[in-house]
Amino acid sequence: MRKFTILQPENKSFNYKMFDTYFILGLEHIANLKGYDHIIFLITLCAVYKISEWKPLLILVTAFTIGHSLTLALATLDYLNVNSTLIEILIPVTILISAIINIIYPTQRKLMPAKYLLALFFGLIHGLGFSNYLSMLLSEENSLVLPLFGFNTGVEAGQILIVASLLLLSFVVLRITSIKLRDWIFLLSGAGIGTSIIMIIDRI
Repeated sequence: MRKFTILQPENKSFNYKMFDTYFILGLEHIANLKGYDHIIFLITLCAVYKISEWKPLLILVTAFTIGHSLTLALATLDYLNVNSTLIEILIPVTILISAIINIIYPTQRKLMPAKYLLALFFGLIHGLGFSNYLSMLLSEENSLVLPLFGFNTGVEAGQILIVASLLLLSFVVLRITSIKLRDWIFLLSGAGIGTSIIMIIDRI
């Protein structure tokens, strides 16, 4: 197992340049359209929420964050090793399951405890997907914790931007058009189902 130090040996203070570098890399990774599977998952996960329901949505996203932060750290530290091909298949599966739940239960207030646990579990899977990219970035680094913290913070900032943009878009669409919330949920979830099936077939 590769050995890391918490901070660079020659610099015991907080390395803002390193943090900024990995923060930007994390932000770009989650917001990169080439890695659109994570973006589609967030859109599908949050499709049923209106802007007024930001509190339960915040808890949901936090559960997802806890999950992917845990496996991102464990996999990067080499404490957890899962076949990358399997993870690449499981990520669109999380999209598919989330979209199907949205269609079956468009009003999910009674499902929230279960959905929090599901978001946590899905976060574990997505964290393993993030770790493949981060491990390549850290190949020349002696320090782990600061790059990991910066990268994860950047990913979270990107997630917040994506979720906030979706809530704003939903608010505008539902206000200025005749589209009902249920139809809007079906539209987003249907797109998630179609896209996830294509990704699963392609990756298999």
